[in-house]
Amino acid sequence: MSEDVDWFVGFDWASRTHVVCLLDRNGRAIGERQAAHGGADLAELCDWLVAKSAAPPARIGVAIETPHGPIVEMLLERGFLVFAVNPKRLDRFRDRFTVAGAKDDRRDAHVLADSLRTDRRAFRPLAVDDPVVIELREWSRIADELSQERNRLGNRIRQQLWRYCPQMLQLGDDLTAENFLALWECAPTPAKAAKVDEAGLARVLKAHRIRRFEAAEALRVLRQKPLQAAAGASEAAVAHIRIVAERARLINRQLKEAHRQLDALCARLEQPKESRQEGEAGQRSERRDVAILRSRTNATHSP
Repeated sequence: MSEDVDWFVGFDWASRTHVVCLLDRNGRAIGERQAAHGGADLAELCDWLVAKSAAPPARIGVAIETPHGPIVEMLLERGFLVFAVNPKRLDRFRDRFTVAGAKDDRRDAHVLADSLRTDRRAFRPLAVDDPVVIELREWSRIADELSQERNRLGNRIRQQLWRYCPQMLQLGDDLTAENFLALWECAPTPAKAAKVDEAGLARVLKAHRIRRFEAAEALRVLRQKPLQAAAGASEAAVAHIRIVAERARLINRQLKEAHRQLDALCARLEQPKESRQEGEAGQRSERRDVAILRSRTNATHSP
């Protein structure tokens, strides 16, 4: 942070209304303001900070808890110096002013501004991210969310199979995989399994590249003595799995697209900075280690 900075802002962000506190170099409170979370209100807030301090944005330091998001991006685009602080460290700074545990937005804004003024080294300076990195970060979150949802759907299928046809669990670990869903649709119940011929099952295994077992072995598993389920239990479980399977197939398609996007974005980051589109600011090399990014994204690929 430049020693030329004369103004310090604490930005207590919220989902609806944000609170800011403006201090001068001596820690004197110059003003306080609230702003709704919207483009017009936030733009007016930035104008107010510049007008109130009579200084350019480059001489105004802004302290905030979150290191990313629309607020941070807006402040950086306007030219303010933005600094993030760990929430736990902010708790320690808050103890200087009060020991009360209740949340107070106005007090937190003041604590942020004053702590930036007195303890700059405790804050992390932020910079405008490379647009490719922003996209990569979002697609990574999307892939994580889809993977978690896929696991939840798999657990639901497992519960239903355990209810009426546990032997099918011997034929696969990933119950949301396309090949397992195809196998289940071929013989969704023990009664259907008794009618499936080996040749038809072999065609399903070949079409979905299932090589872990032969058709005869799969039939032997599917035709094991079934559970004595209550009347209607098998029909109910099959209906449940059928609905979940449709959602699983959608998740599989979306997850495949997410991984395709991640691979494409990693490839763009591998390109020399000069060959990328104009306006895509480069990150420091240690923050653009494509090998690490690829290992991170490949870890989430479905089997």
